[in-house]
Amino acid sequence: MKQFTYTITDPIGLHARLAGLLVKAAKGLDSTVTVACTGGRSAEATRLMALMIMGVKSGETVTVTVEGGDEEASAAAMERFFRENL
Repeated sequence: MKQFTYTITDPIGLHARLAGLLVKAAKGLDSTVTVACTGGRSAEATRLMALMIMGVKSGETVTVTVEGGDEEASAAAMERFFRENL
């Protein structure tokens, strides 16, 4: 299991367009990716509506967990995605 934290910098937070891009990126991996934030809210990164329901705002820190498959490469890909998009 690989984990990293990231503080959302997009002014709108994790909105529909970015959540859709995240889902697409996560579906292309050989691992299960989970996004968790404060208050115990979490969602699998391949589930668009679950990500939207979390309501992640700008400035909020999320913890991303990558398990199974090629964890090392998948975690690196997710970290890159978050840095470039969120």
